[in-house]
This record gives sequence, structure tokens and C-alpha cells, in this order.
Amino acid sequence: MSEINARVCGLDGADKGTTSLPEALFGQQVHEHLLYLSVKRHLGNQRQGNAKVKSRGDVSGGTRKPFRQKGTGRARQGANNTPLMPGGGRAFGPKPRDYRTDLPKQQRRAALASALSQMASANAVTVLESLAFPEPKTRQMVEVLERLGLAGKRTLLVVGQADANLLKSCRNMPDLNMTLAHQVNAYELLNSDALLVTADGLERMKEVFVK
Repeated sequence: MSEINARVCGLDGADKGTTSLPEALFGQQVHEHLLYLSVKRHLGNQRQGNAKVKSRGDVSGGTRKPFRQKGTGRARQGANNTPLMPGGGRAFGPKPRDYRTDLPKQQRRAALASALSQMASANAVTVLESLAFPEPKTRQMVEVLERLGLAGKRTLLVVGQADANLLKSCRNMPDLNMTLAHQVNAYELLNSDALLVTADGLERMKEVFVK
């Protein structure tokens, strides 16, 4: 397999050459079914699962017959809390449940490698030498993306460690999502058009995911 490279840029957008990407993460076969399972797990785990409606046992009322059986012209009823009566309980309504599912660690890693390899094969990976701001300013991050040619693209920014100024500079941008290197997942990658990773973020990814 040929070597996988990505362009390296500075904050000013200047081309600094290329760097090799680890084959274990960026040069693997794409497994679509594992990507599906990973996305399904990620979205399911975000659900609170607290939707609930009242059944006939939860609403007020009882088993007293609301009106006589015959002679009213209405359908016969035996209680005023049934789903057929106004104010009655709902039949087969949602109840609180847990939507969380599990996926073996090996499959999670394979799904992540599939998503990263798909980005690399599309030449959508850019490595940034460094990224830090003296103060939180969204405009600074906008200018960086413009110089890199990523303006208007859904971009996933991967950094090595948390930076409060950087987080505040990115959080108001609708097309930019920022995550830490050890928390990157297949769903965020598949939901992005470009991957922008800092040099320390790339090293952190190697440290965590390449064994």
C-alpha cells in the first residue's frame, strides 16, 4: 500500500509540506456496516429516553360506568379512563427506556479507522502546525479557515488538549465542530467534509488509537 500523506499548513495558510499519516488509522479498508453500527450506537446513546404518556392506570377516574348501557345512542362504555373516552389514558404510548447499545472496542476502533481512511482517500485531511489564540475571538478562527480554503465546509477540528480560548473561538461557528483527539468518533467524521487536525492532535491520536 502506498504511503498516506496529508498537507501541513501554518496559521497563515502557508504550505509547510506534507506529513505521513499512520496506516493503522488512515490506510484501512472501509467497512460500511461497522460505520452503520457505530453511528447507530452514537446517536442512540445521545437519547434521553424519558418520553412518557399516561396510561389508563395513571389518569383520574375509575371503573364506574359513565352512562347506562342502552338507550343513549352512544357506544357502550364501562369506564371513563379508557383510551376511547375524552381525558382517558393513552393506549400503547411511549414509556421511559434506555436506548444505549454497546459495540466491542475492536469494532469501534475499526469503524473509526474506516471513517479516517475515507477522509484520507478523499484528500480531506489537513494538518495544522499549531493552533492557539491569545484571546477568544471567533473572527480569528474564521480567518484561519479562510486561509486554509475550508470556509463554508463542514469541518471537524481535532486538537490534542483542551484550550478554553480556542473552544470559545469555535463554538459559535455552525460549520465547525471541535473535539479532542482521544474523543474523535466515526459519526463526527462522517458528518464532516474536511478534517483539520493539529500536529499535537495527530500525535495524540497515534498514542491512543495505534497499538
